[in-house]
Amino acid sequence: METLKFKTNIKCSGCIATVTPFLNEVSGQDSWKVDLESPDKVLVVDSSRAISGADVIEALQKAGYRAEELEKS
Repeated sequence: METLKFKTNIKCSGCIATVTPFLNEVSGQDSWKVDLESPDKVLVVDSSRAISGADVIEALQKAGYRAEELEKS
């Protein structure tokens, strides 16, 4: 399983409701979460599917949001 992390402009639970169908389509249901308490609003995607950071960024763009992949640690 690969873990990808992104800095996003997702700000609230309403934003999460908007991006949910897009992220579920690309990464699978219950395989992602957004830390709204973090200043960078970090999106963490744990996926057993073969997805890339570009796939996640594209899905968020379709939903009207921005994301920037964070360095892997």
